[in-house]
Amino acid sequence: MLRYLPFLLVLALWIYAFIDCLNTPEEEVRGLPKVVWVIIILLFGEVLIGPIAWLVAGKQRGVPAGGSTPSEWHRGHRATYVAPDDNPEFLQSLKKENQKDEALLKDWEADLRRREEELRRKEQGEDKD
Repeated sequence: MLRYLPFLLVLALWIYAFIDCLNTPEEEVRGLPKVVWVIIILLFGEVLIGPIAWLVAGKQRGVPAGGSTPSEWHRGHRATYVAPDDNPEFLQSLKKENQKDEALLKDWEADLRRREEELRRKEQGEDKD
């Protein structure tokens, strides 16, 4: 089983680079047109030249907004998590959904009563005949 590991790693890198290249917008591709990068990845994938070239030189790696790294951003910014049962917007949306469901249920009940009444009238009309 261990002898297949290098082949699987090469295949995984090949597939990752190919999909990454396809999903990258054209304006983020460096050096060559995107189509050329796809061909390079496919042709030189077995020897890892194509995928490594794409990952190193092909895709433009952007700096986060404001020039800060994610760790710096997280140090200065505390995310305030609000549990769903404490979130007023979420509770309001539940109330609205509940009201819609209740209105629908009332309509169904009224329709069911109407149909039952029609059946009773038909049965009483047939019994008289």
